[in-house]
Amino acid sequence: MPTSTPSAALPLAEHWIATVWGPPDTWDLVEESVPEPGVGQVTIRVRAAGVNPADAKHVASARPGLALPTPIGYEVSGELSAIGPDTRIGSGAATIGEDVIAFRVRGGYATELTVPAEKVFAKPSTLTHPEAANLLLVGTTAAEMLAVVGAAPGETILLHGASGAVGVSVLQQARLRGVRVIGTTSTSRFDEVRRFGGIPVAYGTGLADRVLDLADAPIAAALDAVGTDEAVDVSLDLVADRRRIVTIAASARAASDGILAIAGSQPASARFRDGARSELIALAQNGDLVVPVARTFPLDQAPVAHRLLATGHPGGKLALIP
Repeated sequence: MPTSTPSAALPLAEHWIATVWGPPDTWDLVEESVPEPGVGQVTIRVRAAGVNPADAKHVASARPGLALPTPIGYEVSGELSAIGPDTRIGSGAATIGEDVIAFRVRGGYATELTVPAEKVFAKPSTLTHPEAANLLLVGTTAAEMLAVVGAAPGETILLHGASGAVGVSVLQQARLRGVRVIGTTSTSRFDEVRRFGGIPVAYGTGLADRVLDLADAPIAAALDAVGTDEAVDVSLDLVADRRRIVTIAASARAASDGILAIAGSQPASARFRDGARSELIALAQNGDLVVPVARTFPLDQAPVAHRLLATGHPGGKLALIP
């Protein structure tokens, strides 16, 4: 595998990069020097890296503003190994050896990396490193979905993909807000939806009627985390106000049908998600927000982890362990 020539004074770290546009099997695991942190930066020794569909999606094909080679991975959990001069992390003062999480960073699939300190927060002590490394991307996405549709206490909403990673976070956050959620899933995952406070309903033919049978009030809003035509069509059937339908996976339908579409690459979404980090970390620290992890993989098996993720049925979050 390609290896760069490091400075003798700097530590080496392994990390995954994309050198061509394409799927995870085209990525390279390289060894390079870790830059010393300057003012406003810290270095994290990674204990776990969260695995998300966006990690692969953003390098699958060429896109404006992104040049190759580019590092992979948006969120990590680990410990501070170096702190730049006069630098504090996003949650306050920082000390060497402190357990932290970081989001949104570039190059999280690594053994060690230097990042802007404002993106780094004390790790919730209630979460393991693999759990903490998967808290914020799905958590901030779920928070934004609930916010943009204005989900309010006492309302009943419909959630497509309730047993997926984003869906599970939506369920927990909605329950804390007093929002009732009817969530689509396969029958084999009904107990998972119930575990987090949702009312499960099987997707497939007749979905709209089954949702209405379960609802004791009008469906106030719909959240789509799967992107199927069924999800969008049923949402349109059941929610009169299209401003209260949001998708994270069907941007083309959003454009054609006048519903909301959000994504971390959108400036407004990025601002919201950055602002939501502290609250979600506090919820996790209090035990009100958990992150089910299905499996961990060694760092050098990142493409294997993504093959499982691509099946759509990993059974929980995945993490890479350096």
